Amino acid sequence: MKILLKVKHFTSHITPRLCSRFLSNAQRLYNPQNFSDYEDLKRNYKLDFPEHFNFASDILDKWTAAEKDGSKKPNPALWWINGEGKEVKWSFDELGFHSRKVANVLSDACDLKPGDRVMVILPRIPEWWLLSVACIRTGLIIIPGTTQFTAKDILHRLQKSEAKCIITSQELSPAIDSISNQAPLLKTKMTVTGTREGWLSYQDLYTAAGDNHTCVRTKSMDPMIIYFTSGTTGFPKMVEHSHCSYGLGHTITGKYWLDLSPCDVFWNVSDPGWAKSGWCSVFSPWIQGSCVFAHYMPRFDPIVVLETLSNYPITAFCGSTTTYRMLVLCDPSR
Repeated sequence: MKILLKVKHFTSHITPRLCSRFLSNAQRLYNPQNFSDYEDLKRNYKLDFPEHFNFASDILDKWTAAEKDGSKKPNPALWWINGEGKEVKWSFDELGFHSRKVANVLSDACDLKPGDRVMVILPRIPEWWLLSVACIRTGLIIIPGTTQFTAKDILHRLQKSEAKCIITSQELSPAIDSISNQAPLLKTKMTVTGTREGWLSYQDLYTAAGDNHTCVRTKSMDPMIIYFTSGTTGFPKMVEHSHCSYGLGHTITGKYWLDLSPCDVFWNVSDPGWAKSGWCSVFSPWIQGSCVFAHYMPRFDPIVVLETLSNYPITAFCGSTTTYRMLVLCDPSR
C-alpha cells in the first residue's frame, strides 16, 4: 500500500507523456502480450537445444534477414545516446556489419582463436555491444568487467581466467599496465579509446578491417561467457555459461518475463560489467527482435532517467529496486 501511495504521488508530478507511458507499462503487467495463462505456460513450456548454436548467426543474422525481406518492422537493434546530443542507431544489418569487422580485428590483429578468453572492461558505449557480438562470432569466451574494478580486482580475474587478451578504455590502461607482468598468459592489450604505447588501437584496426567474416560453428554447450561472482563471501569465482544457456535460455526472460516483441524499445540501466546487463541488454531483447536502448550515463541520475523516459519512445524499462525507489522519491516537477 505504501508503494502504491508513493506511485500515485509520483505520477501526479510528472509530465502527461511520461505518466501515460508509466501507466501503459503498468497495464502490461496485467495484460501481457506474449501469454495469457501463467499456469499453462508453467506446465507446457519447453525449449529445445540443438547440437550446434551460435547467437550471432542463429538469432542476430536471422533478424537481419527479416529486416531485408520486410517481415520485421523497422526498429533499431541498438539505440545509444550519450546525453549530450550524440546518438547511434544501428539496425540488425548494421550491427552485423560492424560486428563482423570487429570479429576480424579479434581474429587477425589480436591473433585469437576459438576458445581463447577475452576480458572486456568498458562503460556503456556502443563498442561494448560490438565486442560482445564479435566474441560470439569468433567463438571467443568473453569475460565482462565493470570500470569500477581496481588493479587488484583485474589482476585476480586475469590470473584465474587465464585470459589472453584484455580490451578496455584509455582511462583504465595505466592500472592494467601496473599489474600485467603478473599475468603471464596475457598476450594482447587493446584500448578502445585513444592510443597508448604497447597497446593495440581499436579505432585504427577497426577502420582497416574488412567486413567479410564467417561465423564460427559452435556447439550449444561450448562455453561462451564467464562472469565472476561478486566476492561477498570470499574471492570472486568464475561462473561459465554456454552458447545455449544464455543465447537460448533467455528466451523465457525476453518473451515472458520482460514480455518483449520486435516493436519494443527496451532500456535496462545495468552496468555492462554485471550479468544483469548480459541478460537484459543483449540476449533477452535481441532474441525477441526488440530494440536495445542505452544511455551512456556514467553515474545513475534519476532526473536524467526521467527526462530520457519522457523524450524517447521507450516501451519497457528495467532496473533494480533501488532504481525505482530513487525515481519515486525524487521530485521531477522541474
